[in-house]
Amino acid sequence: MKVAIACDHGAFELKEELKKYLTEKGTEVIDFGTDSTASVHYPVYAGKVCRSVQNGDAERGILLCSTGIGMSMAANKYRGIRAALCHETYSAKYTRLHNDANVLCIGALVTGKGIAKEITDVFLGTEFEGGRHQVRVDMITEAENEEIKRSVN
Repeated sequence: MKVAIACDHGAFELKEELKKYLTEKGTEVIDFGTDSTASVHYPVYAGKVCRSVQNGDAERGILLCSTGIGMSMAANKYRGIRAALCHETYSAKYTRLHNDANVLCIGALVTGKGIAKEITDVFLGTEFEGGRHQVRVDMITEAENEEIKRSVN
């Protein structure tokens, strides 16, 4: 699996930790930055990961900031992106099973490194269940498409 990852300055250390962890497990990681703790604007980095998932360069994405909230808000503005902020493994499992989430958001200041690794493993290792859940995901896509149509007209 190929995973795109990015963070803002508040989550640089966690990004580096997760990148190393995933690489050691044999996961191909595309790192979109940031590359230090110098202040940056998180929407820029959310966009890089989301576009990578949109165009198929990465199967899933991981976005990190201090709380995970800003990254999840920014990511969910991108067509076809279903970003989920997860603080524990239960949410990570069910956002994949039921929502077919394709971007994981984690808050570095509210989630320890150990649990962040566990959340990541569950998110990347869980497949979408489909069935009745596909109908709901399709409804989200339909709403997204309707919003786009309204903005054009």
